[in-house]
Amino acid sequence: MEQKILQQGSNRVYTRETDSEGRSVIRVEGTNRDENRAFIYMARHFHALGLPVPQVYSVAEDGMSYTQEDLGDTLLFDAIRHGRETGSFSGEERTLLERALRALAHVQVEGAQDFDWTVCFPVPEFDERSIRWDLNYFKYCFLKATRIEFSEPDLEDDFDRMVSNLTAERSDRETVLQQSGPTAERSFFLYRDFQSRNVMIRDGQPYFIDFQGGRKGPTQYDVASFLWQAKANIPSALRDELIDAYLDELEKIEISTHHSPLTNRDSWKESLKHFVLFRTLQVLGAYGFRGYFERKQHFLESVPNAIRNLRELFAATPDLQTQYPYIYAISNDLLVLL
Repeated sequence: MEQKILQQGSNRVYTRETDSEGRSVIRVEGTNRDENRAFIYMARHFHALGLPVPQVYSVAEDGMSYTQEDLGDTLLFDAIRHGRETGSFSGEERTLLERALRALAHVQVEGAQDFDWTVCFPVPEFDERSIRWDLNYFKYCFLKATRIEFSEPDLEDDFDRMVSNLTAERSDRETVLQQSGPTAERSFFLYRDFQSRNVMIRDGQPYFIDFQGGRKGPTQYDVASFLWQAKANIPSALRDELIDAYLDELEKIEISTHHSPLTNRDSWKESLKHFVLFRTLQVLGAYGFRGYFERKQHFLESVPNAIRNLRELFAATPDLQTQYPYIYAISNDLLVLL
């Protein structure tokens, strides 16, 4: 018997069914052949490395659909429901979050080994162009949709500073890596949409799905996406603990593989705040598009959480107020949406 699986933020159609070998599988019908191709390649590449992703079983001749391993029905988002709703996470919930972040480190570093970046969709790497796409997503799909008055030149000045900070961080990191030895010249896999709705829990272990938008990029982006997810409601003290656990895992990977995914904890944490701000703006753009334009209520309900994240970030990091003064001013204006 076929069972449609509800997806809130995707145009792909997911159906649970039984294949010819009697296995329960998930059939995915995509809308873009290149996007399907990216996921299939990534899933097969990661699975071959023993990383926690679903196995792809079959692919249609036209490339528009495929079947993958059925990982069950338990999303990490649902498994941490008590913590999300109360702000008080149990020991089990904390363990699940930590396991997901530690597993992410392996996907980012080990998954990048011998990876064909040309297959990535829609772009192969996190670069200035893709950064500006996401900033414009915030401006046109969210900010303009709210009808809040703003100065476009002043906003673009802050955007220019953000692009400079994000790309400079990447360039500096790559320079350090290149100087540390030939085995350290490597790139990382940026999942792009790493959040608790894209992590399945099976037998207490995390498995990753919906990584078809992945590309070459910095490690901080995914950590920002995960720990500052609008509805995850992770308190700052727990975020700090989870960040340290994640960095511990990066250091273990460096020891075991002789590669250098982490050069300096302090500089990594310093750059993280820029990625948190950038990701929060990108998420607001996504909520605006899905909510204001596609009229999906779930995304409209998430807008206040994202605005609170934005406000809390500025309150906790005063130097961001100085570096991005106009975005900070806009965050004050957005209080009317709470």
